[in-house]
Amino acid sequence: MKYYILAGEASGDLHGSWLMKSLYKEDPAADIRFWGGDLMQSVGGKLVKHYRELAFMGFAEVILNLRTILGNISSCKTDILQFAPDVIIFIDYPGFNMRIAKWAKPLGFKTHYYISPQIWAWKENRISAIKRDVDKMYVILPFEKSFYEDKHGFKVEFVGHPLIDAIQNHDNLDVPAFRLKYKLSEKPVIALLPGSRKQEITKMLSVMLSVVSDFPEYQFVIAGAPGQEFSFYEQFLKKDNVQFISNKTYDLLSVSAAALVTSGTATLETALFKVPEVVCYKGNWISYQIAKRIITLKYISLVNLIMDRPIVAELIQSDCNTKRIREELKKILNPMHNAELMKAYDQLEKKLGGIGAADKTAKLIVADLKTRD
Repeated sequence: MKYYILAGEASGDLHGSWLMKSLYKEDPAADIRFWGGDLMQSVGGKLVKHYRELAFMGFAEVILNLRTILGNISSCKTDILQFAPDVIIFIDYPGFNMRIAKWAKPLGFKTHYYISPQIWAWKENRISAIKRDVDKMYVILPFEKSFYEDKHGFKVEFVGHPLIDAIQNHDNLDVPAFRLKYKLSEKPVIALLPGSRKQEITKMLSVMLSVVSDFPEYQFVIAGAPGQEFSFYEQFLKKDNVQFISNKTYDLLSVSAAALVTSGTATLETALFKVPEVVCYKGNWISYQIAKRIITLKYISLVNLIMDRPIVAELIQSDCNTKRIREELKKILNPMHNAELMKAYDQLEKKLGGIGAADKTAKLIVADLKTRD
């Protein structure tokens, strides 16, 4: 069967790669064409467009790049028509994917959504479009099932979180070899995870790096995003005690004593690696002013949202400054503080369900296609 997968971000590329592996297990003759990234490309199939060409962050940035975005939507529709897939699989990225779903469903394409748009955070009115345009929805956060089914009467499948699989299948790290390869000293590591888009990386690294001199007994290591070139990060490597490692975030977290993390999937990854973290977010001023008026969530990190209580500190916008980061980083470097944090991380992992999210989803997709045939 023919599968067309649409992933528009680094996290979607990760989850898409695991789903593709599972689809190939369920359907060895699968013909997969996709929008995604390096991880998906390494599995197989045909990459149509890399997510780094799609990454526009915030309301203002979307408006400024509207012509490019509309051009991408048009070329995607053309490519789908030419490929004529048995199913289109959307992975998060709702601004783009919901437009394609709206167009595709009336044309008779099967539309499956893996990793729900976060309509529980904002744009809850998108539920009407989801009911209309999406045949099957596979959710990965435990509270999403009740949100969809109990609140909105839309049946979904809770398949567990794919990060559980990704982290459990991560190879055991040869720590001395890793430190030697990347010229790390024996000092404990503080990881900096500033995001994957250039706009957020620039904004976040400038403030994250402002605390380096306050912690001379640690070495700070920037986790380079897979979609960005080393040349982009060079401007941030002028401080002493700062290293850079590209596309090895899981290895880096494996050796880290603490982390400063931009809000997103990385906050959950860091928690699942049992690394104490401070969540930092500083967006475009206009975008933030709009967002805070329409998003009513108590928290911005997945860790706190899933646990429904403040497990990790969140420093947002004006609170994301040198003084506050320094204070919170000192707290999480205290072993007394971390004992309770580790208990909370264990509870978080249990809430996310067991292993096999991608396998469960692939089985459901293939079974549905066979039933409809």
